[in-house]
This record gives sequence, structure tokens and C-alpha cells, in this order.
Amino acid sequence: MKALDKNKVILAVAAPALAVAAAVVISSLVFLASGENPLRAYWIMVDYGHYSDSQVWIINKAVPYYLSALAVAIGFRMNLFNIGVDGQYRLAAFAAAAVGGAIALPGALQIILLIAIAMLVGAVWSGIAGLLKTTRGVSEVITTIMLNAIAASVIGYFLQDGRLAIKDGNLLHTPFLPESSHFFSFPTHPKPVYGFVVIAVLAGALYWFLLNRTRFGFDLRAVGASEPAAEASGVSVKRMIVISMLLSGAAAGLVGMPTLLNESFNYGTDFPAGIGFTGIAIALLGRNHPVGMALGALLWAFLDRTGGRLEFEGYAQEIVGVIQGVIVLCVVIAYEVVRRYGQRLQQRKVGEELAALARTKNADPADNSDKRDNPEVSA
Repeated sequence: MKALDKNKVILAVAAPALAVAAAVVISSLVFLASGENPLRAYWIMVDYGHYSDSQVWIINKAVPYYLSALAVAIGFRMNLFNIGVDGQYRLAAFAAAAVGGAIALPGALQIILLIAIAMLVGAVWSGIAGLLKTTRGVSEVITTIMLNAIAASVIGYFLQDGRLAIKDGNLLHTPFLPESSHFFSFPTHPKPVYGFVVIAVLAGALYWFLLNRTRFGFDLRAVGASEPAAEASGVSVKRMIVISMLLSGAAAGLVGMPTLLNESFNYGTDFPAGIGFTGIAIALLGRNHPVGMALGALLWAFLDRTGGRLEFEGYAQEIVGVIQGVIVLCVVIAYEVVRRYGQRLQQRKVGEELAALARTKNADPADNSDKRDNPEVSA
């Protein structure tokens, strides 16, 4: 048992170590192929990333990345590919901004209302894909992609001057949220850290507790491991699919809230897009674990921040995107390689134990004498 535990620890450390080593080697080759010095590039990234303004920027950028990864990971644990997080969070943020710009409730009621609206809209938009999958057998990949396009069209229709938006120079945006809608922030130098980081931490803790300490989480993981086995044990697979998509959409509804409540205070044509697709990469990077995804979100934000500095120093603009893709691929491949190696080790150990048990039985003279004295046993 001790040897088995030791092997588990070694394999757990080997996977990320192998991924990091492979990512560094391949990224260095990319730098060399572009005619640049990789060591100088790494030094520029580390040096620029340690400044206080960069650290604040990285934390604020990582918050929506992390929430997006959580939304994707809920589906991943059920073998559901919710590729529609991008449309879900944008439509949710737009709905919250439109309502928030039209009314003003006192104190924290306004913020609670806007967050509830965003989560509800995200859940409903994602739930459509869950219902179509369970009632018509339509793949959630297809429906969520189509719902992304529909969400963009809905936003584009209402985000016009004279409807739900006002024209501000070359931009169109919803009316500014009242002061009561502004979320708190932590005063840091030179810019504050979004207070929504607290919501992200609570969401990660709730995600871990729900999946690992509740019956629902056990059923969800069981369905993800084997739908026929879960169905045979009394779990309603269709019900779990719909609930998982609703939860994934509710989490997606939070993605745009840090920007809306801590930064822009309106939804406009310059509202950030594409965070949902980044969340897919970060969920893969963090292996659907809340801590792993948090580290992945910080790493992604670090690369976004320092990538601009590399471009300023004369490096190719696309090189950071290549590095991000290399990191995700290395993590996925490294964990799969280590998982298969661990399975082979376990199978070999079980085989050796069974062989040793068989040799012990054959070599036991008392057992053989019993068989000779009792003809019925030998027969």
C-alpha cells in the first residue's frame, strides 16, 4: 500500500513537471525558429510581470477567465462540451446592463438583482441546449455554437441608438449603471483589484463542494464516467444533463460581471468577447480542478500581459498565442501519457500479486496433502 501511495505521489508530480518541461522546450524552439533569443524573451516576461501594475492587471484579467473555465468544467465533468459560454455571458451581461441602467435600487439590492439576472439569463440560454439534447438528441456542441450566433444577433438588434443603447462617439452602449451598482474593490497601487475576485473564490469553493461532497456531484461524475452504469443505478441521465447545462450557464452568467460592475459600468460595442473560448483552454489546462484552473487563469493572464511587452520589444505579435497553444497541448498530452503509464504500472502490480498468490497456493504442502487425503476435494 505504501508503495502504491508513493507511486501516486510520483505520478501526480510527474504530470505537471513533464508538461512544464515540454512547454519550455517547445516554446524555446519556437523562439529560435523566429530568430529570437528565448532566454531574453523569458527574462522580459518575468521582469515585466513582476511590476505592481502588471500584477493587478493579471489578477483582474484572471477573474473572468476563471469563471469562464468553471462554467466549461461543469459540462466537462458530464462529458458535455458547452462551447456556448461566450454567447451566454455576453447575453447575460447585456441583460443585466439594460436592467441596471433602467432602475436604481438602494444599497446591495441593485448588485444582487443584476447578478441574479445575469445568472438566470445564462442558465436559460444554456438550458435550451440541454433540453434539445435530451428531447431531440441534438448535440450540445452544435446547439451552443448556433446559440452563440443568435445571442450576438439579439444583442446587435437591441444595442442600437433609440432602443436599449445610446450613442457615445463611435461607440454604442447601454446607459451607465447607477452608483449603487458599482461593486467594491480592494485599494491597491496603482489601480484597485476587482472585488469580484471574492465571488470567483466562492464560486470555485462551491464548485468543489458540489462535485466532491454532495450526492448530486457523485451522480454527475457517475454519468460522466458511464451513462449506462449510472442509468442502471437509478440516476436519471436526462435530468442530470439538463441540470448540468443550467448550472454551466448560470456560472457563465457571472463571466461578464467583473467587467460590468467593476470597470465599464455599461455594455457596449467594446465589451470584451471571446472569454468563453479562453475558458475552454483554461479548463483543459487546470484539469477541471478549481485550484488548477485558478493557476491556469493566472498563467493565461500573465501571458496576455507580457505578450504586449514582447511585441514592444520587437517580437512577433503571434508568438504569445503560439506559446499559449503549446502549453495547453503539452498539459493535455503529458497528463494522458502519465495516466496511461500509471494504468500499466497498476495492471503490472496486480498481475504480480496474483502470480505470487498462485505460487503460494501451489507451494503449500498442507493444501496438497488435504487434497490427497480427500479424494472428493482432488476431484
